[in-house]
Amino acid sequence: MAVRVIPCLDVKDGRVVKGVNFVGLHDAGDPVELAEEYGRLGADEVTFLDVSASAQGRATTREMVTRCAETVLVPLTVGGGVRGVDDVDVLLRSGADKVGVNTAAIAHPGMIDEVADRFGNQVIVLSVDARREPDRPSGFGVTTHGGTRSAGLDAVEWACQAVERGAGEILLNSMDADGTADGFDIEMIEAVRAAVDVPLIASGGAGKVADFVEAARAGVDAVLAASVFHYHTLTIAQIKDGLRHAGFEVR
Repeated sequence: MAVRVIPCLDVKDGRVVKGVNFVGLHDAGDPVELAEEYGRLGADEVTFLDVSASAQGRATTREMVTRCAETVLVPLTVGGGVRGVDDVDVLLRSGADKVGVNTAAIAHPGMIDEVADRFGNQVIVLSVDARREPDRPSGFGVTTHGGTRSAGLDAVEWACQAVERGAGEILLNSMDADGTADGFDIEMIEAVRAAVDVPLIASGGAGKVADFVEAARAGVDAVLAASVFHYHTLTIAQIKDGLRHAGFEVR
């Protein structure tokens, strides 16, 4: 299977939050235009994280997803504020291919079963915001609130439980590595990879092409990043060339 490369966009009230500076875009804040651009540049998928605080903001994001699905040819994953089956239903109807779940699933793990029973496990991406917590069995704990609060769960155990309940993919975000550009947390990736057999997406810490290759060697099926793409530190083509050079299949 080819290793997938996935840019991630933070969206609030239907607009891109973090500064993305592509030359030639009419509106750098328009997620649809950016997703189209990433599709042209070789992205295998695009992930939107909705950080809207209000119901109205989330409704605006849903409208954006619909526009996106009409023009963007690669699969779309949408996460953020997904509280249950109804939210998943709305996003899938809007045109999302997959839906990311995180905090609500921690509070109500049965939600994963409910979504999988109704829509199939291929639509559920469980996002795990994990950090090093030495007192956990695996050494890694789950966090909430952007990595600031411990959820009181072991990250590897939680990933296993979620897969048993029907999560089709795991997005593993290292809160320690996030924003450092020092590389993915390879130990954490290896610990989760050894425990689950569904596709694993690595996120947090990528700064250079070698980081992506290292993550692929640790067994991930996909790599997700934001700032390296938004600020043109790296291109999707450079990462795919690096992976190809290292002997990995890419699309």
